[in-house]
This record gives sequence, C-alpha cells and structure tokens, in this order.
Amino acid sequence: MNAVILAAGVGRRLHTLTQHHPKCLIPIGEKTLLVRYLDALENLGISLATIVVGYKHEMIREAVAAWSGSMPVKFLVNEDFERGSILSLWVARPALDEDTIIMDADVLFHPSILERLVKSSHPNALLMDETVVQDPETREECMVVIRQGRVIALTKQMPDAYDEAGEGVGFLKLSRQDAPRLLKSVEQRISQGLLDIEYEDALRDFFQEIPMGIEHIGGLPWIEIDFPADVLRAQNDVLRKFPEHGRD
Repeated sequence: MNAVILAAGVGRRLHTLTQHHPKCLIPIGEKTLLVRYLDALENLGISLATIVVGYKHEMIREAVAAWSGSMPVKFLVNEDFERGSILSLWVARPALDEDTIIMDADVLFHPSILERLVKSSHPNALLMDETVVQDPETREECMVVIRQGRVIALTKQMPDAYDEAGEGVGFLKLSRQDAPRLLKSVEQRISQGLLDIEYEDALRDFFQEIPMGIEHIGGLPWIEIDFPADVLRAQNDVLRKFPEHGRD
C-alpha cells in the first residue's frame, strides 16, 4: 500500500506561520506535522509516500531529505497550488496505481487513527469522528454524510436529508481498481472549470457508484490545523493524549 500526502497549499488562514514555511512543517511538540506523517506511515509498513508539493516546495524537499526514516518518498508538483485541492489530487493521479491512502497534510492524529484506516477491511474507506456535529454558523467541519447506509458526500455543505454524519478526518483509503472512477469524478469537475473547490466536493459521483466503508474514530485524539488557535490546542491538549507524549 502507498500513500499520497497533499501538501501544496498556502495555508492563508495561518499566515503568521505559513509565511515562513508550509503548513505541514509547523512543529507540534518536537516534530513537524510532516515528520509525524512519515513516521506513522513507515511504522505501518507503507511502501511509498508521494507528496504533492507547491508552496515553498523546496522547504518540504529539504525536510524529507533530513528525515531519519527509510521509506521511499517521491514528489509531484502542483504548479497551481493557490487554487483548490482538486488540482493537487489530479496531479497525484500517477501515484494511484496501487492501493493508496490519500491524506491532507494538516492533521495532527493519534497513530491508532491511521492504523484503523490502513487495516480497514473495506477496500475503500473514510474515517469519521461520529462525536462531532457541524457548527451551523461556521460550517468549518468537512462532514462524512450517510444516507440509507451509503456515504453520499464528504462536504462542508450539508444536504437536507441524511441519516448519519460525522466529521471527516481528511484521509481516504482508495483501492487500485476503483482509482480510475475517482479520477473520472475529479476530471469531470475540472472540465467544468471548478478549479477552486476542495477535492472532497468533486467526489459525489464517485460515492454514488462506489460503496465506501466507514471507520469510526470518535474518542481518539486528532485535530485539523487551520487557524492559530488550532496550533495551540494541538500543542496543549491533543498531543498530551498521544502515547509518545514526552518522548519525542
């Protein structure tokens, strides 16, 4: 199994930090987010990590070169990194020739969360924190939406009718055989000129055709890093619940 890490974006909402380096190089404890990803992937036996880079990509390449692990890491470049993440996923298409874990690069996650996805019995799967309800005012949370036992959306725009919902962690397990259908769904949105959307909103057609398994992770600590307050919470709250806390 391989992994794709989408790390091309600018991270404008974290400008006080990302003006100096990409979001994935924010240190949480004694390790950056990126090193935590690479360590976790290697520990789970992932064969290859491909990082889609764009903004300040030289710094990411340098960080990987300095990483102490042995898992092979390759790079793909999204030249239009200031637009939506749909383009980063499209750039990643050569890396989807094996079963793959697709990961946003801005999540601090307990190691068990990634393990649960990698070892899922479902060929295609999403992680869902069933304890999270979307804030109706900010609609900041990207939600996994289920109706009649099927995932119908991964989105911040909640539909009117659904049976169950929970926040998506930002990771997706994709089987090699179903990758062409996912890419077709992405390509359709790109052909419509929808270049500023997040890749999750390009997957509705894919979800209609391909059943997605769900791995519930409510109760395990994780946080998406979007705002300065998220960095503080990651440092002072979420990281303290990790098994390696204090041994970085």
